[in-house]
Amino acid sequence: MPTYRGGRHEHGQNFLTDQTTIATMTRLVATTTSPIIEIGPGDGAITIPLTKLGRPLTAIEVDTRLATRLKHRVPGNIRIVAQDFLTYRLPATPHVLIGNLPFHHTTAMLRHILHAPGWAEAILLVQWEVARRRAGVGGATMMTAQWAPWFEFTLHSRVPASAFTPRPGVDGGILTIHRREHPLLPPVQRNQFQALVHRVYTGPGRGLAQILARTTSLGASKTARTWLSQHRIAPTGLPKDLPVQAWVDLFKVTGSSPPPHRGQKHPGRSSR
Repeated sequence: MPTYRGGRHEHGQNFLTDQTTIATMTRLVATTTSPIIEIGPGDGAITIPLTKLGRPLTAIEVDTRLATRLKHRVPGNIRIVAQDFLTYRLPATPHVLIGNLPFHHTTAMLRHILHAPGWAEAILLVQWEVARRRAGVGGATMMTAQWAPWFEFTLHSRVPASAFTPRPGVDGGILTIHRREHPLLPPVQRNQFQALVHRVYTGPGRGLAQILARTTSLGASKTARTWLSQHRIAPTGLPKDLPVQAWVDLFKVTGSSPPPHRGQKHPGRSSR
């Protein structure tokens, strides 16, 4: 398999070597109390400091060569699992996640994380622009909006490309995800809510007034404008401009079903 400077290209390995960033991520984990699961420990730059926290620690490493080497560098009570994180089943018991995610696998890993139970806090090093978008800087992405009733996304800090070896072509960013102790919607409504968000983000129209009129049961542009005004949102805005509280209210007001097609008969109403 092709390698370069210790990192395997097919695994997207850019090892974190900056001590300030390592200390920052370790400190963020130290504010939590649950057992730790590390994603992609690599050579153990973060793993070794984490062992000093005195908590149960499991590290998931896809590269069997690195996993074997790391086992000899950590205390015997630290569990090293040689497995692809995307196939690893996270426990339902409380834990905290930390990881320097491969930039080209970030979205898939985030989805795997968000669907998993148990964990309360995730401290993740991802591509800078991904961290910004997930945290809603400049507007939320569809993925962030779909999960916002259950999670809070926070941009912590920027990490320069020089902090990695090999050096990637872009900077990184520390993104923290916190599972809401009191969700804004019950978990059983997640699929319906996410369907609504998807429909609005991909719906036709110039501005939210048109988009909501065409994709939700608000039905008319005037009704959509009234609803937007109540939330102090411009009718020319875009889905990324809707805060989580507005999304939750939109779901409660309209439900998840798309509006009836124009010309469709309403129950109890005869055609002429």
